[in-house]
Amino acid sequence: MNTVELAPGLRIARLVNGLWQIADRERSGQKVDPREASKAMLPYVAAGLTTFDMADHYGSAEEIVGAFTRAYPNQKIQAFTKWVPQPGAISRADVKAAVDRACARLQTNRIDLMQFHAWSYAHPAWLDALYFLSEEKEAGRIAHLGVTNFDTAHLHIALASGIPIVSNQVCFSLLDPRAAGAMSDLCKRFGVKLLAFGVLAGGFLSDKWLGKPEPVLNESLSWSQMKYKRFIDVAGGWEKFQALLHVLRTVARQHNTSISTVAVRCMLDEPAVAGVMVGTRLTSAETIDENKAALHLSLSASDRDAIRAAQANLNPIPGDCGDEYRKPPFLTASGDLSHHVNNFPKPYPVKRDEQGVAHALSGTVWEDLAGFSRAVRKGNHILVSGTTSTHGSRAVGGHDAAAQAHFVIDKLEGALQSLGAKLENVVRTRIFIRNINDWEAVARAHGSRFAHIQPANTMVRADLIGDEYLVEIEAEAEV
Repeated sequence: MNTVELAPGLRIARLVNGLWQIADRERSGQKVDPREASKAMLPYVAAGLTTFDMADHYGSAEEIVGAFTRAYPNQKIQAFTKWVPQPGAISRADVKAAVDRACARLQTNRIDLMQFHAWSYAHPAWLDALYFLSEEKEAGRIAHLGVTNFDTAHLHIALASGIPIVSNQVCFSLLDPRAAGAMSDLCKRFGVKLLAFGVLAGGFLSDKWLGKPEPVLNESLSWSQMKYKRFIDVAGGWEKFQALLHVLRTVARQHNTSISTVAVRCMLDEPAVAGVMVGTRLTSAETIDENKAALHLSLSASDRDAIRAAQANLNPIPGDCGDEYRKPPFLTASGDLSHHVNNFPKPYPVKRDEQGVAHALSGTVWEDLAGFSRAVRKGNHILVSGTTSTHGSRAVGGHDAAAQAHFVIDKLEGALQSLGAKLENVVRTRIFIRNINDWEAVARAHGSRFAHIQPANTMVRADLIGDEYLVEIEAEAEV
């Protein structure tokens, strides 16, 4: 099948034209002519590859698609974009301005799919952004809402909170199978689809690199190549990667096709994947037929066994989906966040009293009502109050205890960061749950966030204040 329903009313091509390489073309500062580049979209549309993915930071990509929309109004395409704001507080006005800007560039009154990226979950702005984007959807300016590079826990929080997310765009390839586990299970549970990028690892998963010397990771490579060379290094290095390429070449020869075609087909066969991103610079249509060959390829059970055996020799990419943008090792082109982020503001305001004690305030209604701080630091000791999944006047996480627990831990982390500490400084946690049957879900959420820290912990059943709250957690930390 060449197309798939990503969401009600939105049918897309399974091969999605990723326009991130436009930014790479413009590295020198020379901007691409949007009108000329838009003409290069015509062969893709004629071939049935009608879905184009871009972002506010992909150079002139949005303007190119806007130029196409204006020049060829009878050509039906699906235009996906992303909003990737700097870390810090996000207002309703900020969201409206972002949607206005994308609509203007795309020459449209409604965006087919707006995808949101968050740099930090400890700052609650990511949740504000999704609520405000949901309002833009209700107003008709966004047809569908998606996210990009979300990990399982935070996609879970958003979905359990009723935010109408239809897709998560994540790195997913034979080199990086992180999305095949818990993320795919969550998507199946909530009816969310994955859009897979990095399926060819910046072109490394191709015949071109089979048997070739290891490239030096420097500016002579494209941004995508610099990024995915870091993935290869973390996965075990060039020799292990070459072993994977040899197996893929054997499979490809049996089908009279290429390594890249096999790599794309493997991702198309992943149950949670709706579409696979294939990068295009819009300079040549030569790869269209090769890309489309993946749509008609059928891999046998023995093919898959051989590929899985080769994958098993690789080192797992650490963490969950999107962690490469949020924690070391930063698997980005630069190896850090210097090309993306200016700074990380403190999640919560901090005030000091006359004794020099620092107080972090998260702004919930309970803090004003009962007269307490989210966290207090005196010297090197930090105490975090009993914390529920409250954000402003909202209860986050719906009736899902695990989702609530993850958001509570985000708030703990935000309070700690605001006071100069981090989650790794926690030495004790106390967990209170309303329903005893929720103990395992909450324990697993705690375990996924604290397994590498292992603080002292107590869990008890308690009658929590507020019927909507299923879990409350407090913490102590030493800096």
